[in-house]
Amino acid sequence: MGDVAPFTGLAGRLRAAGHTVTLATHEPFRSLVEALGLGFVPIPGDLRETLERTVDGGGPRALARMFALARPLVAQLGAGIVRAVEQARPDAMVLSTLVAPLGYQVAEAFGIRRASVFLQPVHPSREFGPVLAGGRSFGPYGNLALGHVTFRAVEALYAGTIRSLRRDLGLPRTSLGALRRAQEFREPMFHGFSPAVVPRPADWHPSLRVTGYWWPAASPDKADKRLDDFLAGEKPVFIGFGSMAPGRGPELAETVVRAVRQAGVRAVLQAGWSGLAAADGDDLLSIGEMPHEQLFPRMAAVVHHAGAGTTAAALRAGVPAVAVPRLADQPFWARRLHRLGAAPAPIRLEVDALAAALREVTGNPHYAARAQALSARIRAEDGAAPVLDWLTTPYR
Repeated sequence: MGDVAPFTGLAGRLRAAGHTVTLATHEPFRSLVEALGLGFVPIPGDLRETLERTVDGGGPRALARMFALARPLVAQLGAGIVRAVEQARPDAMVLSTLVAPLGYQVAEAFGIRRASVFLQPVHPSREFGPVLAGGRSFGPYGNLALGHVTFRAVEALYAGTIRSLRRDLGLPRTSLGALRRAQEFREPMFHGFSPAVVPRPADWHPSLRVTGYWWPAASPDKADKRLDDFLAGEKPVFIGFGSMAPGRGPELAETVVRAVRQAGVRAVLQAGWSGLAAADGDDLLSIGEMPHEQLFPRMAAVVHHAGAGTTAAALRAGVPAVAVPRLADQPFWARRLHRLGAAPAPIRLEVDALAAALREVTGNPHYAARAQALSARIRAEDGAAPVLDWLTTPYR
């Protein structure tokens, strides 16, 4: 959800400016997109199945496993993007991180202008380590070198599909290096996060822009008397892991419940894809789907997996976090929250570690103060405006 919902907000802003917008994403998100009055075209892939087989962490082993699982998905995406373009017949394409390397080829074949809309700072920089490898810093030169190594590894993941796609589209055969030089910085790459959270690196190419967040389209207020009654007591913490750990709800619940009671806090548990839930009581309430913008501002803190979307939602609400990252870009965002002072150090999901982090984040007002200061800054930004400006400029 965190990889799709921000684009519903961006799409809504584009539509409000007079554009007809179609969102191409995976089938499980059809109802979300169509309920907002946006066009929908499905693209292949079952991310639940992929996530069930991933390895925790942001190190080389986890990255290699993630790439191995992603390869079949990437192989399906090329033809899916072609079908989406043939159905929607767009004048412009805005491409997310997952589809951009393939979308560039489709845009070339159809003569469509395109830009990138990324939720993570994936391009190499001296200022931080590679996001997909966890974001740990190895110093300026180490960060840049490892960033290029990771970037080339991602390029290799797409290489076979790019070659097949170009052949099928009647495009000339060329090397990946030549394609990179011709396509990478031809049009802007917009990054939908706040410069207050990740300042734009000084060594990035001018086409790489940091815009501010693209907030998900507002949801109708969702009434829940059980939740309202529970919130009448001492402010609880939120605990939920979104799309992570599908099917591991009972295992996660045992750890979470023990930690909550050890820390002496009250908690709202959200099921997500894992099915996280526990028996309701004075200190615990289990809920299903509820928009983050309606839930997070009512919490004392938010325990989450540090995905890009959930990280943004907690910061927007001005609520401190406990980050429990699992894979991909999550360790990067978890470290970033700690560095910004809006969260304790990231933890693994273990009883003692979670209980200690809950006591720290709720007992030290510094975390809430930093989260509230960041919220004020990011709410003042208009992340969609640069994308709208690009659409109104003449196509080269």
